[in-house]
Formats: sequence, C-alpha cells, structure tokens
Amino acid sequence: MLDVLGVAAVVVDSAGRIVLWSPQAETLFGYPADEALGQYVARLIVGEEHRDEAVRLFGEVLRGGTTWAGTFPVRHKDGSTRQVEFRNMRLTDDLGDLYALGIAADRSAVARVETELALSDRLVSQSPIGLAVLDTDLRYALVNAALERFNGIPASRHLGRRPSEVLAPLDAGPLEAAARQVLETGTPLLDLQVTGSTPADREGGEHAWSVSFYRLEAGERVLGVAAWVIDVTERHRADAAADRSRRRLALLADASARVGTTLEVERTADELASVVVPSLADVAAVDVLDSVLSLRRPGAPEEGEGPALFRALAVKAGHETEALPAADPPGAVAMYGADRLVTRCVRTARPVLVARVGPEELPRIARSPEAARQLARAGVHSYLAVPLIARGEVLGALDLKRDRHNPLPFDEDDVLLAVELAARAAVGIDNARWYQSMRNSAVTLQRSLLPGDPPARPGLEVAARYQPAQESSEVGGDWYDVIALPDDKTALVVGDVMGSGIDAAATMGRLRTATRAFADLDLSPTQVLRHLDRITVGLEHFIATCLFAVHDPRRGRCRIANAGHLPPVRLPADGPAELVGLSPGVPLGVGEGASRTARVPFLPGDRLVLYTDGLIETRDTSIDERLALLVSLVDATRDLSLEESCDRLLRDLRRPGAPDDVALLIARSTA
Repeated sequence: MLDVLGVAAVVVDSAGRIVLWSPQAETLFGYPADEALGQYVARLIVGEEHRDEAVRLFGEVLRGGTTWAGTFPVRHKDGSTRQVEFRNMRLTDDLGDLYALGIAADRSAVARVETELALSDRLVSQSPIGLAVLDTDLRYALVNAALERFNGIPASRHLGRRPSEVLAPLDAGPLEAAARQVLETGTPLLDLQVTGSTPADREGGEHAWSVSFYRLEAGERVLGVAAWVIDVTERHRADAAADRSRRRLALLADASARVGTTLEVERTADELASVVVPSLADVAAVDVLDSVLSLRRPGAPEEGEGPALFRALAVKAGHETEALPAADPPGAVAMYGADRLVTRCVRTARPVLVARVGPEELPRIARSPEAARQLARAGVHSYLAVPLIARGEVLGALDLKRDRHNPLPFDEDDVLLAVELAARAAVGIDNARWYQSMRNSAVTLQRSLLPGDPPARPGLEVAARYQPAQESSEVGGDWYDVIALPDDKTALVVGDVMGSGIDAAATMGRLRTATRAFADLDLSPTQVLRHLDRITVGLEHFIATCLFAVHDPRRGRCRIANAGHLPPVRLPADGPAELVGLSPGVPLGVGEGASRTARVPFLPGDRLVLYTDGLIETRDTSIDERLALLVSLVDATRDLSLEESCDRLLRDLRRPGAPDDVALLIARSTA
C-alpha cells in the first residue's frame, strides 16, 4: 500500500544525518539515495527560511519522544517548494541510539488519496488486514471481510454495536478506552497488543492481535475512528516461546551461580529450593535418602521395592501458602511407602509428573491426611518430582508444586528444566556430603591427637582451646600441648602444620608425639626445635611452625624458642601487655633451623598467651594491625579468669567463616 500511495520513508540519526532513504523519498524529493544518504537533512530538503522550525520539530521528536504530524514546506531538488504531509516519530535501536522516522507524502496526493479511500469500498473489502470504522459513539459503522473472519461474526451483527457488545468473551474494555482516547485527542495509537479469544475461537485457545487506531476527519469535522487489526498470533506464540526459553536459560545461569557455593549439604539444598521458587514452582522441597547422608550406598532398587526413609533438607515457597507447612520441615525424617510419588521417583530414578492433580493423587503426594487437606486448601493443582542423581547414584528428590498463584500445569519443558537443575545441584550435594564426611574424620582425628584438659602443674595455671576451621574450609594441623618436665618445670607448646585435611592432622599428631619425646630428654627449647626440624624434613612436603617454651617456677622465668611462629604475648602482673621479642627462626621442615632460646621473666601473676595464626590473620587487615589488636585485648582480660580470657579472645578475634583452625594456650604463673 505504501507503493500505491507513494508514501516516502526517511530515517535520520541523532545528528540529523540521513541513514535511510526509500525509493519513494527519491521520487518525492528528487534526490537519489547516493546523494541523500549521510547528508544533513535540514540543509538538503528544507529552505533556509524554514530551517529553524524544522530543527525545533526534529528536537521535539528526538528528545521528547513525541510523534509529530502535519504539513511542512520542503525544497525539491529542482528548486521548487512543495507542501509535504509528514508523520514523524522517534525510534530506538538495540544499543539505545535514537533516530527519527519520517513518513511523508505530497500534500496534494494525500488529499487525492483521502478522497479515493473514502469512496473505495473495494480496497477495504479486499484487504487481508482487519479494518473497521467506529463512529463517534464507538459503534461499528464499517467492518471488512477480514475482520469478520477474525471475530467470527458477520458484519451485519457488528453494525450499530460497540466492541464490548460483540467480542465477548474477549475483554474489549481496553480497546474501547484506546479508541475513545484517539477520538478525543486525534493522536493515533499504533500497535496496541490484544490477547484473548473471540466467538471465532469455538475450540478455545488464545489469539493475539495488533490493533492501531487513528481519527477520521473531514475538514474540521470528526467522523469517527478507524481501526486496523492484524492477526499476530503466530508471532505472539513465537515471542512467548522465545521469552520462555530466555527465562529458562536465565534460571539455569542463576542456578549455576547460586547453587553449590559451599561444601555444605543443607546449604546446597537450600540454594536449589531458593532458585526454583517462584520461577518454576510455588513450593519446592529437597529431600534426600537418609542412607545417603550416612554414606551407605544402597543398591539400585526396583520400582515398588518398599518404603524409603527420607530426610528433609530444604523447603521454600514463593508466597504465603498452606502448602508450605504441609511439607516436612528441614531436618525431619520421614518414612514413605512405595505408593508415594516421591518414593516412586527415587526408586525408578525417573521424574514423576502429575500435570493435573486430583483428589485421588493428593494422598500420594502429601505426608499425611492433614497435609493433603492443606494442599487442597492451597489450591495445589500440579506436581512434579525429579530425582537427584550424581555419579550414577540417586541421592533424593526435588519435589515441586504449583498452586492457584500459577494456573499453568507443569509440562514436559518444565520436566527437562527441573531435571537439569536437579542434576547440577545433586553434584554439589554429593560433593558436600563426601567432603563433610572427610572433614568430620579429620576433625575427629585431630581432636583425638590433641591433649585433654591441661594437667595441674606446680606454680602454673593453664587454659587452652582448639577450634576447627569454620564454614566450608577443611580442618588444619594446629595443636597445643602442656608437658610435665622434671624439677616442676612445664613445657608449653603451640604449633601449626601448613596445609589441611587428614594428612595435615596426622602430621600434627606425629610432631606432637615427637615433641613430647624430645621434651622428656630435658633438652633446651632450641635443641628440641632442631630435632623437630630434622623429623619434619622427612615428612614429604610438610612445613610447620612451632613455639616451644619451658616454664621454671623456681627461677621465675620461661625459656622460649621460635621456629617461624607468631610471637607470644606477655601480660605482666604490674604492667601492660606486650609482644615477646624473639628471634623468629625458620619453620620446621625447611632444614638447618637455628632458632635461639630467649629467657623471659615470668613472675607470679604474669600471663603468657600462645596462639596460632588462625586467631588473628584475615584477608583484609594487615598482620601488624591484628597483632596490635590482640595485645590490647589481652590487656583487657587482665581481671578475667583464664577460661574467660580464652573465650573472650576467640569471640572478639575469630571472624565468622574463618578459613583456618585455631589453637590457643594461656598460662599464668602462680608461684
């Protein structure tokens, strides 16, 4: 129709330069495309006397986003000035750049076409686009054959009636409101998207239309509103499918970023449940087989083999709903029979989909009759369970429900998405359960290798603490010891094997045993550390730091040697706390360690604080600042008991999620 009407299209960028010049524009303005493209539009087709006005209108359209329509004098290439009818609007591309689109036609041609169109019923009747004319009361005055087909109603039943009286069950209220706005303002409304069904859709289903309105005028008299209706159902469905695919990809990307951030089973399950609601389900629960958490690997069970014992790890809802308390709370253990759908899911290792949940399915979904009633009251109408499978083993199930907040049932696409999400999370859960088992073993080993309560020693009071690494980090090789020596002397030891895991804990145990053996030989602290260095050199790649102190109550002093460890803090009974100046030495295992023994006064009432680096080291604060903080906190514990001092230091210095373990030993001279 643009060709028939001779309507030209011109696109101008934000700088006012022509970037599109249609063949009709060449005819209308006289300039071929190769002469027009890239030119400043105001200089090319606007006379100097009208240029300021053209620039102003261009700015309103481009900056204000308004649509301008009207007649404007344009300079033709032959030098003549012609009246041209314009419709100008702003466009934005995918990069956010602004353009102005001008639709133009010769004013005399427009007047001629208006007359011809008003008289040409043939053009209206043959158009594949639905066309209608509404009078000033918004009643149908003309309907073409295409619109008859769209609406499923003959033209005779349209005439004299409003859209709301004709198009039920479609909600025509927005259409009438838009038409009335165009009638009152004269501003066209383009591409109003309408979805629903009309009497033509006897088998149901949703259609989509693009509706545009513009006001019909004869001089200054308003005749009514014309409507153009295009069936865009296929495009709408394609857009909806593309949007759904984008949302699914976004959900998978979100799951990749949010699920499995830690090596904790419960946290991973909670992350999975949080990702799927409300994007995929209204209520989500993650349940694992109890045998999985106890690291018992069951054989591949057959369908209907019997009940299954589940442990609930996480449950989430996208909104307040009775379906939430109907689920097993996290931590609860429940035995479900073979007839239950979640049991069938883990027994067969296949998804279980109930697209439309009826009263007969609810007892096979809910954990109890009361829970089934709660699900019914919540409007649960669709159910999906997918197995959590990692490395060929079924760990449990992801249980999904939709209630009245989401009227769409689960479909096969949802099954594929849920299976993908469950597979990713299952690997994280599997990693976490094996990691937690190994970590628990390492912690158990390390605690078994550490001494019990410090023994009572003459002239000495001792308190100690050990804390493993927190959050997801592995256990390390930190240790402390209090060793009885001849002549009422006592050895105080703190050490740290670099590394983590069971190997580090085992190495720590070997060094602690060797330290006790060398201490019994009544060697000096320097000699003890030299012997430990030789042993550590033979322990493959392990390196350790160690602080070895011997308290002599008869002489009121401590002899201390250091192998690459942090210095102790001394709190005199009558003075401020301070770091003990020691030769730092080199860590055990480096070889040729030559730390020197220092003699430090240790009088009645004095305290000595030995610790490992996990107490003070952080990623965001320098070691000097943390040491200064430690000294000040030790000073502040002067009036506390040793047990209270240990707790206070750990509370004030130990940060949540600390990645390293801590050994802390505080001794006070009593004689």
